[in-house]
Amino acid sequence: MGKVLSLLIGAIVAVVGVILLIAWWYELLFVLRGIIPGVLILGGVIAVIAGFSEFKDVLKSKGEKK
Repeated sequence: MGKVLSLLIGAIVAVVGVILLIAWWYELLFVLRGIIPGVLILGGVIAVIAGFSEFKDVLKSKGEKK
């Protein structure tokens, strides 16, 4: 009975989510316009840190070879 109940609740939540997505479409776009620049900045910072870490590892391994 628990599996059927979880399946039913999941289907209901998915339908409500689609309805709210349609009803609140412009609000969703407004929120995404505010979130996307922050996510891009955070992703860029993470990429720079990862590249710097890899660069340090390369320099360290070249120093050990000599």
